[in-house]
Amino acid sequence: MKKIAATMLLALLTSTAVAQFTGPSATGGASTVAQIEEARLGSYVTVTGHIVAHQRSDYFTFRDATGEIRVEIERSVWRNRPIAPETKVTLLAEVDRGAAGRYLWVKSLEVVD
Repeated sequence: MKKIAATMLLALLTSTAVAQFTGPSATGGASTVAQIEEARLGSYVTVTGHIVAHQRSDYFTFRDATGEIRVEIERSVWRNRPIAPETKVTLLAEVDRGAAGRYLWVKSLEVVD
């Protein structure tokens, strides 16, 4: 009984702390490929479009209505789901820059119905 009460109290305190946070969300604001050129490095963005080509290793080409960008998608993010160029996806990613320019380091991938 004490364990249940302690768990409920902890859950209540945790939800109150989260509800009071007023800073930016890690979910990333909706964006387009064209807007990523102006985005701050390290910021999170959400883009919707299609993964159209495999470049090498974990790097792919992502395309939306405004352009294309290189994305890095690690195996754990794929979660063994088959994704074709026709499959519409939403990516939550961090804006990064490498030797070949800006790219998105994908944290999550969701298939859009």
